[in-house]
Amino acid sequence: MSGSEGAEPLVVPEALAGERVDRVVALLTGWSRAEVQALVEADGVLVGGGAVGKSRRLRAGEVVEIVATPPEARPPEAEDVPLTVRYEDEDVVVVAKPAGLVVHPGAAHAHGTMVHGLLARYPGIAAVGDPARPGIVHRLDRDTSGLMVVARSPAAYDALVAALAARTVDRRYVALVWGRPEAERGVVDAPIGRSVRRPTRMAVRESGRSARTAYVAVRAYDDPTVTLLECRLETGRTHQIRVHLQAIGHPVVGDAAYGGRRPQLALDRPFLHAAHLAFTHPGTGAQLAFDEPLPEDLQRVLNALDG
Repeated sequence: MSGSEGAEPLVVPEALAGERVDRVVALLTGWSRAEVQALVEADGVLVGGGAVGKSRRLRAGEVVEIVATPPEARPPEAEDVPLTVRYEDEDVVVVAKPAGLVVHPGAAHAHGTMVHGLLARYPGIAAVGDPARPGIVHRLDRDTSGLMVVARSPAAYDALVAALAARTVDRRYVALVWGRPEAERGVVDAPIGRSVRRPTRMAVRESGRSARTAYVAVRAYDDPTVTLLECRLETGRTHQIRVHLQAIGHPVVGDAAYGGRRPQLALDRPFLHAAHLAFTHPGTGAQLAFDEPLPEDLQRVLNALDG
């Protein structure tokens, strides 16, 4: 069997009962343990419909679904991909990612990613972190623009991963959503996992991983009724802001995947922008903070709303 989206579910045989999920999937698919572990961490393997950790031990008869494919096994190579760098030193790089640029290579994007461009500009990053996505400590969706920090040294990588886990990295996004939230500020605290109906998408699910998004209303518009929000990530799940805002009835304008593309406002990607990034420098201990203005396509939408 070769796992892929839409593949038939696997039923755990008696002979593999008690084995870890990463070993079972590796044995049944022929993928390496490292590939499977990366897939599990990305919620690409479901057990009983829910995401699990790689060390979860399976029981005979349990159903395992593989809803994605592992990242390409070979480390990516340098390519000429233009990058907008806002800050760089020997430990970290802060990049302003444009909408449409994929962060790291995967099954559907073997070339032309941000990682390929980083390797061309900073070859030493190849030895930092996961070889399949060197230097990458957090991600933005392909169609989300804005700021990302990338590690250039192993020590910086470890420190930034720890800071993200400890929720000490300040990540704020600007989002335009449909409707008017009942409260001007709030926190959406709801677990996120793979959608059962559409496995390529995420959804609020009881069996998902914990996720918290804080938001503040910045400005309200009446024609059409939309609201500009500042959202702050307290966790970093896949599609987190988009899923959480849809869950409270206010999908992101332009977001076709989560109910936000409507004819009243023409936008061919989600109105979501990583506008602010602040963190403690892993080498010097200095506090670094960056702000990135809205790109032209999003600013144009606000200008039209202003009339």
